[in-house]
Amino acid sequence: MRETALKFKRYLQVTKPGIIFGNLISAVGGFLLAAQGRVDWSLLLATLAGLSLVVASGCAINNCIDQDIDAKMARTRKRVLVTGAMSTRAALAHGLLLGLAGFYALWRWTNPLAFGCVLFGFVIYVGVYSLYMKRHSVYGTLVGSLSGAVPPVAGYCAVTGRFDAGAAILLLMFCLWQMPHSYAIAIFRLQDYQAAGIPVLPVVKGISSAKRQIVLYILAFGAATAMLAFGGYAGYGYLAVAGATSLWWLKMALSGYKSSTDDRVWARQVFFFSIITITALSVMMAVDFRQPERQQLAGLSATAQS
Repeated sequence: MRETALKFKRYLQVTKPGIIFGNLISAVGGFLLAAQGRVDWSLLLATLAGLSLVVASGCAINNCIDQDIDAKMARTRKRVLVTGAMSTRAALAHGLLLGLAGFYALWRWTNPLAFGCVLFGFVIYVGVYSLYMKRHSVYGTLVGSLSGAVPPVAGYCAVTGRFDAGAAILLLMFCLWQMPHSYAIAIFRLQDYQAAGIPVLPVVKGISSAKRQIVLYILAFGAATAMLAFGGYAGYGYLAVAGATSLWWLKMALSGYKSSTDDRVWARQVFFFSIITITALSVMMAVDFRQPERQQLAGLSATAQS
Protein backbone atom coordinates (compact mmCIF):
# COMPACT_ATOMS: atom_id res chain seq x y z
CA MET A 1 0.00 0.00 0.00
CA ARG A 2 2.79 2.39 0.92
CA GLU A 3 4.69 1.57 -2.26
CA THR A 4 1.58 2.25 -4.36
CA ALA A 5 1.13 5.62 -2.66
CA LEU A 6 4.77 6.54 -3.29
CA LYS A 7 4.49 5.50 -6.92
CA PHE A 8 1.35 7.61 -7.36
CA LYS A 9 3.14 10.56 -5.76
CA ARG A 10 6.04 10.25 -8.20
CA TYR A 11 3.72 10.11 -11.19
CA LEU A 12 1.90 13.16 -9.85
CA GLN A 13 5.06 15.14 -9.11
CA VAL A 14 6.44 14.72 -12.62
CA THR A 15 3.37 16.53 -14.00
CA LYS A 16 4.00 19.68 -11.87
CA PRO A 17 0.56 20.01 -10.20
CA GLY A 18 1.12 23.67 -9.28
CA ILE A 19 1.47 24.61 -12.94
CA ILE A 20 -1.64 22.62 -13.84
CA PHE A 21 -3.66 24.40 -11.15
CA GLY A 22 -2.51 27.85 -12.27
CA ASN A 23 -3.44 27.09 -15.86
CA LEU A 24 -6.88 25.85 -14.84
CA ILE A 25 -7.66 29.10 -12.98
CA SER A 26 -6.97 31.17 -16.09
CA ALA A 27 -8.84 28.69 -18.30
CA VAL A 28 -11.93 28.96 -16.09
CA GLY A 29 -11.67 32.74 -16.29
CA GLY A 30 -11.58 32.68 -20.08
CA PHE A 31 -14.43 30.16 -20.28
CA LEU A 32 -16.75 32.07 -17.95
CA LEU A 33 -15.93 35.38 -19.62
CA ALA A 34 -17.13 33.94 -22.92
CA ALA A 35 -20.10 32.09 -21.38
CA GLN A 36 -21.56 35.35 -19.98
CA GLY A 37 -23.54 33.56 -17.30
CA ARG A 38 -24.84 30.78 -19.56
CA VAL A 39 -22.53 28.00 -18.45
CA ASP A 40 -22.52 24.64 -20.17
CA TRP A 41 -21.13 22.62 -17.27
CA SER A 42 -20.38 19.51 -19.32
CA LEU A 43 -18.39 21.61 -21.79
CA LEU A 44 -16.54 23.31 -18.92
CA LEU A 45 -15.66 19.94 -17.40
CA ALA A 46 -14.48 18.54 -20.73
CA THR A 47 -12.38 21.64 -21.42
CA LEU A 48 -10.72 21.60 -18.01
CA ALA A 49 -10.16 17.84 -18.04
CA GLY A 50 -8.64 17.87 -21.51
CA LEU A 51 -6.52 20.93 -20.84
CA SER A 52 -5.23 19.65 -17.50
CA LEU A 53 -4.20 16.33 -19.08
CA VAL A 54 -2.35 18.08 -21.90
CA VAL A 55 -0.59 20.47 -19.51
CA ALA A 56 0.38 17.51 -17.33
CA SER A 57 1.72 15.78 -20.46
CA GLY A 58 3.80 18.79 -21.44
CA CYS A 59 5.24 19.07 -17.94
CA ALA A 60 6.15 15.38 -17.78
CA ILE A 61 7.88 15.51 -21.16
CA ASN A 62 9.61 18.75 -20.15
CA ASN A 63 11.00 16.95 -17.11
CA CYS A 64 12.44 14.30 -19.42
CA ILE A 65 14.08 16.92 -21.64
CA ASP A 66 15.46 19.01 -18.78
CA GLN A 67 17.06 16.29 -16.67
CA ASP A 68 20.60 17.47 -17.30
CA ILE A 69 19.98 21.11 -16.44
CA ASP A 70 17.64 20.21 -13.56
CA ALA A 71 20.58 18.41 -11.93
CA LYS A 72 22.55 21.67 -11.88
CA MET A 73 19.85 23.83 -10.27
CA ALA A 74 19.19 23.87 -6.52
CA ARG A 75 15.42 24.16 -6.87
CA THR A 76 15.12 21.23 -9.31
CA ARG A 77 17.86 18.79 -8.36
CA LYS A 78 15.42 16.79 -6.20
CA ARG A 79 12.97 16.13 -9.02
CA VAL A 80 12.15 12.45 -9.40
CA LEU A 81 13.99 11.99 -12.70
CA VAL A 82 17.14 13.64 -11.38
CA THR A 83 17.21 11.53 -8.21
CA GLY A 84 16.41 8.35 -10.13
CA ALA A 85 13.18 7.73 -8.21
CA MET A 86 11.45 7.48 -11.59
CA SER A 87 12.87 6.38 -14.92
CA THR A 88 12.90 8.57 -18.01
CA ARG A 89 11.09 5.85 -19.91
CA ALA A 90 8.26 5.73 -17.37
CA ALA A 91 7.92 9.52 -17.28
CA LEU A 92 7.88 9.78 -21.07
CA ALA A 93 5.28 7.03 -21.41
CA HIS A 94 3.22 8.71 -18.70
CA GLY A 95 3.43 12.03 -20.49
CA LEU A 96 2.46 10.62 -23.87
CA LEU A 97 -0.55 8.76 -22.45
CA LEU A 98 -1.75 11.87 -20.64
CA GLY A 99 -1.37 13.90 -23.82
CA LEU A 100 -3.31 11.42 -25.94
CA ALA A 101 -6.11 11.30 -23.38
CA GLY A 102 -6.24 15.08 -23.11
CA PHE A 103 -6.30 15.72 -26.84
CA TYR A 104 -8.95 13.05 -27.31
CA ALA A 105 -11.16 14.71 -24.68
CA LEU A 106 -10.76 18.11 -26.31
CA TRP A 107 -11.46 16.78 -29.81
CA ARG A 108 -14.40 14.67 -28.71
CA TRP A 109 -16.18 17.06 -26.36
CA THR A 110 -15.13 20.64 -27.17
CA ASN A 111 -14.54 22.07 -30.67
CA PRO A 112 -11.73 22.13 -33.26
CA LEU A 113 -10.63 25.65 -32.35
CA ALA A 114 -10.18 24.86 -28.65
CA PHE A 115 -8.35 21.68 -29.66
CA GLY A 116 -6.14 23.68 -32.03
CA CYS A 117 -5.33 26.30 -29.38
CA VAL A 118 -4.18 23.66 -26.92
CA LEU A 119 -2.22 21.82 -29.62
CA PHE A 120 -0.49 25.07 -30.54
CA GLY A 121 0.46 25.68 -26.89
CA PHE A 122 1.74 22.12 -26.50
CA VAL A 123 3.92 22.30 -29.63
CA ILE A 124 5.35 25.67 -28.59
CA TYR A 125 6.11 24.51 -25.04
CA VAL A 126 7.55 21.09 -25.81
CA GLY A 127 8.79 21.33 -29.36
CA VAL A 128 10.06 24.92 -29.57
CA TYR A 129 10.68 26.16 -26.04
CA SER A 130 11.83 23.05 -24.16
CA LEU A 131 13.79 21.42 -26.97
CA TYR A 132 15.56 24.50 -28.28
CA MET A 133 14.76 28.08 -27.23
CA LYS A 134 15.18 27.62 -23.48
CA ARG A 135 18.80 26.52 -23.92
CA HIS A 136 19.88 28.62 -26.88
CA SER A 137 18.21 32.03 -26.90
CA VAL A 138 17.50 34.96 -24.63
CA TYR A 139 14.13 35.10 -26.40
CA GLY A 140 13.13 31.73 -24.99
CA THR A 141 11.04 33.44 -22.30
CA LEU A 142 9.08 35.34 -24.94
CA VAL A 143 8.42 32.20 -26.96
CA GLY A 144 7.43 30.28 -23.83
CA SER A 145 4.97 33.02 -22.93
CA LEU A 146 2.84 32.02 -25.93
CA SER A 147 2.21 28.58 -24.49
CA GLY A 148 1.50 30.05 -21.05
CA ALA A 149 -1.18 32.29 -22.56
CA VAL A 150 -3.08 29.44 -24.24
CA PRO A 151 -5.32 28.19 -21.35
CA PRO A 152 -7.60 31.28 -21.04
CA VAL A 153 -7.81 31.53 -24.84
CA ALA A 154 -8.70 27.84 -25.13
CA GLY A 155 -11.36 28.24 -22.45
CA TYR A 156 -12.80 31.25 -24.27
CA CYS A 157 -12.75 29.54 -27.68
CA ALA A 158 -14.34 26.38 -26.27
CA VAL A 159 -17.45 28.49 -25.67
CA THR A 160 -17.43 30.78 -28.70
CA GLY A 161 -15.98 28.50 -31.34
CA ARG A 162 -14.20 31.49 -32.88
CA PHE A 163 -11.05 33.52 -32.36
CA ASP A 164 -12.33 37.08 -32.03
CA ALA A 165 -11.09 40.31 -30.45
CA GLY A 166 -11.83 38.99 -26.96
CA ALA A 167 -9.61 35.95 -27.54
CA ALA A 168 -6.86 38.16 -29.00
CA ILE A 169 -6.93 40.44 -25.94
CA LEU A 170 -6.68 37.45 -23.61
CA LEU A 171 -3.72 36.11 -25.58
CA LEU A 172 -1.98 39.49 -25.40
CA MET A 173 -2.74 39.95 -21.69
CA PHE A 174 -1.42 36.61 -20.59
CA CYS A 175 1.64 36.76 -22.87
CA LEU A 176 2.60 40.13 -21.44
CA TRP A 177 1.99 38.94 -17.87
CA GLN A 178 4.36 35.99 -18.33
CA MET A 179 7.35 38.23 -19.03
CA PRO A 180 7.78 40.16 -15.74
CA HIS A 181 6.63 37.05 -13.88
CA SER A 182 9.38 34.96 -15.51
CA TYR A 183 12.09 37.62 -15.33
CA ALA A 184 11.44 38.01 -11.60
CA ILE A 185 11.98 34.26 -11.15
CA ALA A 186 15.19 34.48 -13.17
CA ILE A 187 16.50 37.27 -10.92
CA PHE A 188 15.92 35.55 -7.57
CA ARG A 189 17.06 32.23 -9.07
CA LEU A 190 19.96 33.81 -10.93
CA GLN A 191 22.62 31.44 -9.60
CA ASP A 192 20.58 28.43 -10.69
CA TYR A 193 20.22 29.74 -14.23
CA GLN A 194 23.92 30.60 -14.38
CA ALA A 195 24.89 27.14 -13.17
CA ALA A 196 22.68 25.48 -15.76
CA GLY A 197 23.79 27.81 -18.55
CA ILE A 198 20.26 28.93 -19.40
CA PRO A 199 20.41 32.26 -21.32
CA VAL A 200 17.62 34.15 -19.58
CA LEU A 201 17.74 37.95 -19.75
CA PRO A 202 19.27 38.62 -16.28
CA VAL A 203 22.09 36.16 -17.08
CA VAL A 204 22.78 37.46 -20.60
CA LYS A 205 22.22 41.21 -20.18
CA GLY A 206 22.26 41.72 -16.44
CA ILE A 207 19.74 42.47 -13.69
CA SER A 208 19.44 46.16 -14.56
CA SER A 209 18.28 45.31 -18.07
CA ALA A 210 15.80 42.79 -16.67
CA LYS A 211 14.43 45.42 -14.28
CA ARG A 212 13.78 47.81 -17.15
CA GLN A 213 12.03 45.09 -19.11
CA ILE A 214 9.88 44.19 -16.10
CA VAL A 215 8.67 47.78 -15.78
CA LEU A 216 7.94 48.08 -19.50
CA TYR A 217 6.07 44.78 -19.65
CA ILE A 218 3.96 45.67 -16.61
CA LEU A 219 3.01 48.96 -18.30
CA ALA A 220 2.03 47.07 -21.46
CA PHE A 221 0.17 44.47 -19.42
CA GLY A 222 -1.82 47.18 -17.64
CA ALA A 223 -2.87 48.67 -20.97
CA ALA A 224 -3.86 45.23 -22.30
CA THR A 225 -6.01 44.44 -19.26
CA ALA A 226 -7.93 47.70 -19.77
CA MET A 227 -8.65 46.70 -23.38
CA LEU A 228 -10.86 43.88 -22.15
CA ALA A 229 -13.14 46.40 -20.44
CA PHE A 230 -12.98 49.10 -23.08
CA GLY A 231 -13.71 46.49 -25.73
CA GLY A 232 -16.96 45.69 -23.94
CA TYR A 233 -16.01 42.22 -22.71
CA ALA A 234 -15.68 42.96 -18.98
CA GLY A 235 -17.33 45.41 -16.60
CA TYR A 236 -16.25 48.31 -14.43
CA GLY A 237 -15.58 46.10 -11.41
CA TYR A 238 -13.06 44.17 -13.47
CA LEU A 239 -11.56 47.43 -14.72
CA ALA A 240 -11.16 48.75 -11.18
CA VAL A 241 -9.37 45.59 -10.04
CA ALA A 242 -7.23 45.52 -13.19
CA GLY A 243 -6.21 49.15 -12.68
CA ALA A 244 -5.47 48.75 -8.97
CA THR A 245 -3.41 45.56 -9.32
CA SER A 246 -1.48 46.81 -12.36
CA LEU A 247 -0.60 50.11 -10.66
CA TRP A 248 0.47 48.40 -7.45
CA TRP A 249 2.54 45.88 -9.41
CA LEU A 250 4.15 48.75 -11.31
CA LYS A 251 4.90 50.61 -8.07
CA MET A 252 6.48 47.46 -6.68
CA ALA A 253 8.58 47.05 -9.83
CA LEU A 254 9.78 50.67 -9.72
CA SER A 255 10.85 50.23 -6.09
CA GLY A 256 13.58 47.93 -7.43
CA TYR A 257 15.58 51.01 -8.47
CA LYS A 258 16.12 52.17 -4.87
CA SER A 259 19.75 52.05 -3.78
CA SER A 260 18.87 49.96 -0.73
CA THR A 261 17.08 47.30 -2.75
CA ASP A 262 18.00 43.66 -2.26
CA ASP A 263 17.40 42.34 -5.77
CA ARG A 264 16.47 38.84 -4.68
CA VAL A 265 13.94 39.99 -2.09
CA TRP A 266 12.50 42.53 -4.52
CA ALA A 267 12.20 39.96 -7.30
CA ARG A 268 10.38 37.53 -5.02
CA GLN A 269 7.89 40.25 -4.14
CA VAL A 270 7.32 41.07 -7.81
CA PHE A 271 6.88 37.36 -8.56
CA PHE A 272 4.38 36.69 -5.77
CA PHE A 273 2.35 39.77 -6.60
CA SER A 274 2.23 38.68 -10.23
CA ILE A 275 0.36 35.55 -9.09
CA ILE A 276 -2.06 37.65 -7.03
CA THR A 277 -2.62 39.94 -10.02
CA ILE A 278 -3.40 37.26 -12.58
CA THR A 279 -5.57 35.30 -10.14
CA ALA A 280 -7.60 38.41 -9.29
CA LEU A 281 -8.08 39.23 -12.97
CA SER A 282 -9.08 35.66 -13.81
CA VAL A 283 -11.72 35.76 -11.08
CA MET A 284 -13.00 39.21 -12.04
CA MET A 285 -13.34 38.48 -15.75
CA ALA A 286 -15.25 35.33 -14.80
CA VAL A 287 -17.79 37.19 -12.67
CA ASP A 288 -17.86 40.71 -14.16
CA PHE A 289 -18.38 39.97 -17.84
CA ARG A 290 -20.32 42.10 -20.31
CA GLN A 291 -21.85 41.24 -23.63
CA PRO A 292 -19.92 43.08 -26.39
CA GLU A 293 -21.97 45.95 -27.82
CA ARG A 294 -22.12 44.47 -31.30
CA GLN A 295 -23.77 41.33 -29.87
CA GLN A 296 -26.19 43.44 -27.83
CA LEU A 297 -27.20 45.37 -30.94
CA ALA A 298 -27.65 42.16 -32.90
CA GLY A 299 -29.88 40.81 -30.12
CA LEU A 300 -31.97 43.97 -30.06
CA SER A 301 -32.34 43.86 -33.84
CA ALA A 302 -33.45 40.24 -33.75
CA THR A 303 -36.00 41.06 -31.03
CA ALA A 304 -37.38 43.97 -33.04
CA GLN A 305 -37.72 41.85 -36.18
CA SER A 306 -39.58 39.13 -34.33
